[in-house]
Amino acid sequence: MSGVVVLVVLITASRRALGWVLLAAAVTPSGDTLIVLSNGGSVSTALGVHGCTAAAVLLGAVLLAEVTSPLCDDGRVPGVEDIEALRGPLTGYCYRMLGSAADTEDAVQEAVIRAHRQLGRFDPARASLRTWVHAIATNVCLDMLRAARRRELLAPVPAAVDGELGAPLPADAWLEPMPDSRTVHAADPADVAVQRESVRLAFLAALQHLPPRQRAALLLREVFAFSAAETAAALELSVPAVNSALQRARATLAEHRPAPGAVAGPDDPAVRDLLARYVAAFEAHDVAALRALLHRDTVSSMPPFAWWLSGRDDVLRVFAGSDACADDRLLPVRTNGTIGYGQYRPAEDGTLRPFAIVALEVRDGLVTHSITFLGTGTRFGEYDLPEFLPAHR
Repeated sequence: MSGVVVLVVLITASRRALGWVLLAAAVTPSGDTLIVLSNGGSVSTALGVHGCTAAAVLLGAVLLAEVTSPLCDDGRVPGVEDIEALRGPLTGYCYRMLGSAADTEDAVQEAVIRAHRQLGRFDPARASLRTWVHAIATNVCLDMLRAARRRELLAPVPAAVDGELGAPLPADAWLEPMPDSRTVHAADPADVAVQRESVRLAFLAALQHLPPRQRAALLLREVFAFSAAETAAALELSVPAVNSALQRARATLAEHRPAPGAVAGPDDPAVRDLLARYVAAFEAHDVAALRALLHRDTVSSMPPFAWWLSGRDDVLRVFAGSDACADDRLLPVRTNGTIGYGQYRPAEDGTLRPFAIVALEVRDGLVTHSITFLGTGTRFGEYDLPEFLPAHR
């Protein structure tokens, strides 16, 4: 029976065989070993090993590992629903990696498809399902970033006050907005604060300065709370290599990111009051009221155009000199960790139609940056905004 003992030990040592119970083991007169196993339900299997040699026993264990199913962390056999449940976190991760809403959709879909196809190769002895699927998503993102340009929040030089917008730059030149409902999934308030901070547009712009693997290491460790070992498994690196990448990423990020806590959060009552007054002034086209709400160094930009303005006086001069926004309406949304707006503009029939997603940043009790993402009217559904508003009151 020594062959039986060895085989049972090998089965026990294999995490892939968890859930299978040894029902019977016997040695036949010819010296063969017969093993009967059950998965705890109605399924059972018999495995014969000829001669009980060490090689045959090892082969039997390998065959058993191939016919058993990998398990989730809670002991269940993982299925489509377990992978689909990770779409939310994967979306937040891929968006921070890529900075593009469209590319994020493609990356998440590709990662989920690969996970479905490779599910039979998932080994819970090596990593959790969460780590394994994030490793697949990381590889997808790294492939997409191989030939990608760095996405910007602002062009290098501000425009002249009376300058033309010029031609729009390609979509892959800019960071794109994303609703918080798709990027912030934590339950603990402290984790929510970290996830909001890490999806701020200024933070995403800073992430663009990191090499892709450093970006992944920093996000997995500091935003998604992966352990060093889990991050190493996801990136297929050693733990020391992950720690080294994280240290270099922190140093680079410190040179480009805004000071922590410098930007006010969307749940601050003072911020909400400020922005309510901003909306009232904007919709009334009240330049004097807006002046009291804008920071002296406020910036106004309109991707995909390189055109942007710096300074309250220049921003207000352009706003006052045009009636393009005179009848527009703003509806609040949560975007990129702060309060933003869906901007509606009157159509020929008088109804207000989606025009652009607007993101605002607040610091020191004043609006410091207004980013109007032109061409995003087609994305209002992602923010649960209505398709139109009634004719202006």
